[in-house]
Amino acid sequence: MVYIIAFIVIGLAGYLILRRKNRPEVSIQPQQYKALLETNVAYYRKLDATGKVRFEKLVDTFLNGINIEGVGTEVSDTDRVLIASSAVVPIFGFPNWKYKNLTNVILYPDTFDQEFQFEGENRSILGMVGSGYMNGQMLLSRAALTKGFSANAGMENTAIHEFVHLLDKSDGATDGIPENLMAHEYAAPWLHMMHVEMHRIAEGKSDINPYALTNEAEFLAVASEYFFEKPDQLQHKHPEIYAQLSLIFGQNPVS
Repeated sequence: MVYIIAFIVIGLAGYLILRRKNRPEVSIQPQQYKALLETNVAYYRKLDATGKVRFEKLVDTFLNGINIEGVGTEVSDTDRVLIASSAVVPIFGFPNWKYKNLTNVILYPDTFDQEFQFEGENRSILGMVGSGYMNGQMLLSRAALTKGFSANAGMENTAIHEFVHLLDKSDGATDGIPENLMAHEYAAPWLHMMHVEMHRIAEGKSDINPYALTNEAEFLAVASEYFFEKPDQLQHKHPEIYAQLSLIFGQNPVS
């Protein structure tokens, strides 16, 4: 079994490298971004005219710098815009940010398993940031991507969750403390805040998704989904967490 998994991983990595060398042209044109963003991305709709133009430019920069591939599915223009938007939302407060630890986004039709299979049983993974052979790759479920931008998404957005992991990972450690985004003096208070809230989640006294209990990195990603999807609710129920995330991301989505 170990050899089979290794073969699959190495084969997928080789496939991605080959595809990267033969990167296809992006089919979508900048003038099409606005219509797709207006239709599908609530975050974009809430921006003023200047903010919308800046968002569109960041989407264009992302799409021309990162390869997006489909495995078992064709990638549509809407898919591309939603993936790019997921990348832009967390770094909108840092307009010069580049995802230097990402080269490819791999889109699966639905959930997949640890061996990157999207058929059969035991498929529960919605998104993943690769490591080892898969370093520089992000895998996403289209079903989860689409749901994250739908009207019934609630406080969850899988793609934003995975891009927050990339931001966290950019300092060399995926530990829930994105040192490239936050001042050093805020690290210890944020760590304490996470642990306090994780204790409340464990006791059933918090509305934050219990998946945040996995570790500090997952807490950051889960709380960030909440921050961008339901900022008013997060500010009302968890004002200290909202304030800290506002500092981390350089954004105040409520205002």
